[in-house]
Amino acid sequence: MKKLLLFCLLVGYSTVNAQTELVFVYFTDKPNKAAFYANPLSELSQKSLNRRTSLGIVLNDQDAPIEQSYIQNLQNLGFTVTDYSKWLNGAAVNATPAQITVLQTQPYVQSVGRFAKNNTSAPKTAVQNKWNPVSETQKTLTVFDYGSGSAQIDQINLRPLHLTGFTGTGISIAVIDAGFPYVDTGSAFERLRNNNQIKAVYDFVTKTPNVYNTSISNHGSAVLGAIGGYIENTFVGSAPDADFYLYRSENAVGEIPEEELYWIEAAEEADRKGVDIITASLGYNVFDDSRYNYTYSDMNGTTSFIARAAEIAANKGIFVLAAAGNSGAQPWHYIMTPADNAKVFSIGSVDAAGSSSGFSSYGPNSLGVVKPDGSSRGSAAATVTNGTLTSVSGTSIATPIAAGGVACLIQAFPSMNREQIRTKLRQTASLYPVHTDQMGYGILNFGSVYNQVLNTSEIVKKEKFALFPNPVKNILNVASEGEVISLEIYDNLGKLIRKNSGQKSVKVEDFPKGTYYLKIKMKNDTFYEKFLKE
Repeated sequence: MKKLLLFCLLVGYSTVNAQTELVFVYFTDKPNKAAFYANPLSELSQKSLNRRTSLGIVLNDQDAPIEQSYIQNLQNLGFTVTDYSKWLNGAAVNATPAQITVLQTQPYVQSVGRFAKNNTSAPKTAVQNKWNPVSETQKTLTVFDYGSGSAQIDQINLRPLHLTGFTGTGISIAVIDAGFPYVDTGSAFERLRNNNQIKAVYDFVTKTPNVYNTSISNHGSAVLGAIGGYIENTFVGSAPDADFYLYRSENAVGEIPEEELYWIEAAEEADRKGVDIITASLGYNVFDDSRYNYTYSDMNGTTSFIARAAEIAANKGIFVLAAAGNSGAQPWHYIMTPADNAKVFSIGSVDAAGSSSGFSSYGPNSLGVVKPDGSSRGSAAATVTNGTLTSVSGTSIATPIAAGGVACLIQAFPSMNREQIRTKLRQTASLYPVHTDQMGYGILNFGSVYNQVLNTSEIVKKEKFALFPNPVKNILNVASEGEVISLEIYDNLGKLIRKNSGQKSVKVEDFPKGTYYLKIKMKNDTFYEKFLKE
């Protein structure tokens, strides 16, 4: 398969024996589900239950834990069981044709699903680098605040939410990826550590908490950096105040179908913890053992195990983002799974000028659903790893940049239906109602979504005010019905350059010509406006 970013060989995994294949054993029921319904906190955190309550989502049998006696029954038959899913209600095992027949006769087995799509195994092919194409350059910058992150923040119009105070505070994001070396020590993540924003970690590949092992891929570190990284005077991520759950589901060495199961297990754990967002810069279509390869017709949102689980996660109220893929210039130029699922918000890549990156994979999915849903900066985008600013390319980096924007929106409107958020993001993107197969509905516009919801919300009432003159030469004035507590002016890098308290005007005559942002703090709310200094 082809993964969006990197891929892995499970410890001890070797060339698959032609006599066996990976299968998924679906169980008939959950005999102890009544106990779960009587005490949901036995399986789900209060935060997870609160998300459901806030969004009007009821508990169902998927939420109940898997029946452990069924797992034991499989082990009694001689199978090694390390991976299973409560959402899909089953477990994965490697089995021969004869063993599959035996499994199908067990009273607790509903059916046996097959990962393999064909019966022949082709020679193993080389695994692509999922940062492909990659441009990694170390930079030393001295600009303040957003720094090198300024362009990608402004391209998706996220600064308005930041200036209004929505930077992801209280919103939790599960980053499901390939490894997070140096996040526990690097200076770029010191702010996250000091503020206790890393809430939990786990490696579903090795079944240990060691996601910081420096011998594994740092791909997840770069993805995390794009959202929550911070280097003073150099870089700020798209949601620097969000909370994070770091889950490893990928081993960057090879491609095996078990990785879909690791991802599913990570998503289920994220749901248990009550996360609001899952961002995944991973994708699948080609495996080391070609029996498991997907075709384009399989990119329909329901064929792959991971796509089905991603939809379940979305149905639980989790906003799921997935990278479209980096195969736009390859013979296989389509999106990969789980980006093919209709309820997964898939992200394509654009460059600094707003044109589609050549490597960004094409939609739609095989049923004609528009994919990707939208796009953000993925060509030479800025992020941080360890203590250094880095420029990388790939839909892998475009996705977390967008995920941070979603976190800011959810902070602003926590009870807003997630499908409504997805719809508004599509409808405010740069190409809507038109779309292209490589950019989807175009470049995302978070500020536009924010303003639309403010203007129509029955909960949030915007006080009337006006700026004049705009453009301005000397003094900028605010006319408002309510009391103005303070006026703050920020330059295009996000640096606070002037603040007035208790006044409705501010001098700007000494400012260089250019675009600035005015933050207006009033008694009951805070607003922003852009103005031009002549």
